[in-house]
Amino acid sequence: MLDQRGRPHVPRQFSLALPVPARAARVLVLTAVFVCAACGLVYELELVALASYLVGDSVTQASVVLSVMVFAMGCGSLLAKRLRNRPAAAFVAVESALALVGGLSVMALYAVFAWYGQARFAMVGCAFAIGVLIGAEVPLLMTLVQRIRRQDAGGAVADLFAADYVGALVGGLAFSFLLLPFLGQLTGALATGGVNAVAGGATVLWLFRGDMSPRARGWLLTANVGVLALLACAALGAGPFERAARHAVYGGRVRVAEQSGAEEIVLTGGTGASGATSLRLYVGGDLTVCGADAALYHQALVEPALSGPHARVLLLGGGDGLALREVLRRPGVDTVTVVPGDAELARLGRTDPGLTALNAHAFDDRRVRVVAGDAFDWLREAAGRSPAGRRYDVILADLPEPAASDSAKLYSQEFYGLAARALADGGRLAVHAGSSTHSLWTTDATLGTVPLRATPYAMTAVRACGAAADWNLLLAAPGSARPRLALPPDSPPGQVVTAAMLRTAGRRALHSRPAHALLPSTLLRPRITE
Repeated sequence: MLDQRGRPHVPRQFSLALPVPARAARVLVLTAVFVCAACGLVYELELVALASYLVGDSVTQASVVLSVMVFAMGCGSLLAKRLRNRPAAAFVAVESALALVGGLSVMALYAVFAWYGQARFAMVGCAFAIGVLIGAEVPLLMTLVQRIRRQDAGGAVADLFAADYVGALVGGLAFSFLLLPFLGQLTGALATGGVNAVAGGATVLWLFRGDMSPRARGWLLTANVGVLALLACAALGAGPFERAARHAVYGGRVRVAEQSGAEEIVLTGGTGASGATSLRLYVGGDLTVCGADAALYHQALVEPALSGPHARVLLLGGGDGLALREVLRRPGVDTVTVVPGDAELARLGRTDPGLTALNAHAFDDRRVRVVAGDAFDWLREAAGRSPAGRRYDVILADLPEPAASDSAKLYSQEFYGLAARALADGGRLAVHAGSSTHSLWTTDATLGTVPLRATPYAMTAVRACGAAADWNLLLAAPGSARPRLALPPDSPPGQVVTAAMLRTAGRRALHSRPAHALLPSTLLRPRITE
């Protein structure tokens, strides 16, 4: 049936007595949609960030979590069809359950990881449960909107989706710029659950109270208040929980736990010279520094590169200051530019008593200049502004493990091309190429496309630190010949690496060469992580 203007006729009767006018009721419901959508996206991002931290490989984990959640949302929409006869009560129940599961998800998953060692399947189960509950929201909200005032389905869907998508935008921005930096993952998830319970449950309980029996309303109100109480108790116990979980994960004495973006930096062990060997530094759950083998690894990376000209040195990464210490031990170093990448780690390298004892207060040296920013971006900017006379004799790439997808660009053809442009004539580039044979020879192939010729070598890690594989390193230089592994003359005190160890490491690396040449890693095809 059409009206006088040819539009579908929609009856404008009210099907339910409301405590406010219909226009205000619609605004309240759409506001609830907005808030619930924001909370839903925060739960998704919390799971993606936590999966990357606990399991590793951010691209794979994001794909798994988001795929499972979207599939579960479809299942939730189908299940919500059975609840349309009691949409108000069903929506309050769904939001209470979502606030509880989503708010406690980070705490529960971290507990599983800390005390059971594996959280992959729990992560998938949690993503599915949250997805089902999020998927049930829209069909129920659609029914509630139609109970306020009948309108054509297209208009109702447009209003709901507009509020939903704008809420998702706000939730995504709030997660990155508000919740994560100021509250952290654990407290941020609990706070989101509280907002979800209040906005979703309380609004509908008050607005649609005439659509529920007093008994049902009482039960739902009790459940909603109970969820808020549980979340509040969890928030109060968040500090002791985190300390206990860290002790279970890292063992020993956790001295420092700092959040840096989506990663956690943890320091365990003693302080001062006497506690240097017991120090452990974890970044994103991975052991990156062990006091017992710190000198061996960093000398193996630094010393061969310093066997040639080394007046001007560029250190990419190395926020712990240990590679910097090895550089400064050698005479003839005029300036060292450090691009640590992680500002929080660089701050600890400068101020933590354990790290400063291990790195000999390297950041306090007058020859050192620390530059904030991402190593890739800094090299890109430097390539455009630095004349040939300001290039570096030595570039040291002491960067995170290439197994992480978010660090793959630091092992790409584009990155090494920028590094090659920053090298002076006769300069050398030393690269840490991870712990796998694949990453070593993929990096070797990538350096060859720049073109740089590289000499691989694999140092045996100290087993006391729990290392399961060798350190794969590469020394690269322009020209047609691979650079020779050698040490600078006149070894200073504290020298651990010897020429014989380097020769053995070179033979060990060559024995691991694959039968078929590997392809280089690029930004668009990060083969380093395959």
